[in-house]
Amino acid sequence: MITIMDGGMGGELKARLAGADRGLWSAKALVEAPELVVELHEEYIQAGARLIITNTYSTVPSYLDKEGLAAEFERYTALGGSLARQAVNQSGLPVQVAGSLPPLSESYRPDLVMPEVEVRPVYAALVKALLPHVDLFLCETMSTADEAYYAASEAKAQGGDKPVIVAWTLNEDPGTGLRSGETIETAYARVAELNLDGFMFNCTAPEAANVALTTLKPLTDKPIGCYVNRTEKVPAGWTLDGQVSDGRRTDLSTEYFVELSKAAVSAGATIIGGCCGIGPSDIQALSDALIDDRVV
Repeated sequence: MITIMDGGMGGELKARLAGADRGLWSAKALVEAPELVVELHEEYIQAGARLIITNTYSTVPSYLDKEGLAAEFERYTALGGSLARQAVNQSGLPVQVAGSLPPLSESYRPDLVMPEVEVRPVYAALVKALLPHVDLFLCETMSTADEAYYAASEAKAQGGDKPVIVAWTLNEDPGTGLRSGETIETAYARVAELNLDGFMFNCTAPEAANVALTTLKPLTDKPIGCYVNRTEKVPAGWTLDGQVSDGRRTDLSTEYFVELSKAAVSAGATIIGGCCGIGPSDIQALSDALIDDRVV
């Protein structure tokens, strides 16, 4: 059976809330318009998603500190978890909630991954804040083997035996490994001792994810999958608030996204969805295309 995930939160919230494209980014909705978060979760559920991710990608101290809210990161993380749970409860459908454990500095920047002694306490606090609201934890957009290990080990230690999945982000050039340059085999070996519950690739080109799935599948009998983006190749020196833009691919139509997603299933993916730039209509099309195989 195939589990359909949701799509991107940040871009969709940006389209609905002025100012959500800078500063606090997706966390701005938690501060100013939490009802929009519930609304978007519900749209993805109605589109066929049976696994949704909490809107907590930006509820880390480094981002909240832009508005002097760093000390409240646990409160906003818990709020993101509760809103996702609210949307599931209102739907009446068998939807799981994944608690997002994101990079603590910048996405796509292995050179900015913080030292272990700094990140472990923050990940531990994030896990504890999400724990009452989620069914599993998702360490997502991990750009190095160590970053994934730090997040996943705290999720295992503090997560009350709830499942933990790691999702690595890849270079857009197929077959070139993580954004750190490390291989899939190296990344997997780093977390192997943790006995994780699934392995994925996210926030990268679908073509790169599909090649990586063929490498990952022989390494594990746990569920694997991907949730890819519609972003162009991330340029060197990228930061979320910087002047270097990543842009959106114009060739990745909904139809092509579905075609590549079906190829991912053929490569072994049993969990599949979308990330940046993939919206509810894309997830609806994916769900419709996989209707005979998906978890309902």
